[in-house]
Amino acid sequence: MLAEDPSVAEQGITVVRRERGLVIYGEVESPHRREEILRRVAERFPDVPVTSDIGVIRTQAPSQVEELP
Repeated sequence: MLAEDPSVAEQGITVVRRERGLVIYGEVESPHRREEILRRVAERFPDVPVTSDIGVIRTQAPSQVEELP
């Protein structure tokens, strides 16, 4: 559902069914995208509790130069 929806198109998200609901894992590029994914899952499964373990990765270039020893 998340990979095929053109407005989400996330392939790096894993949804696991647990005893007490769904747990969603993965990384996305923005908090907005994370909220959109959670909204879509809640719409699709309205009576199932959803736990999010979705992280937000940095999508901008680093602001500092990394110095190696």
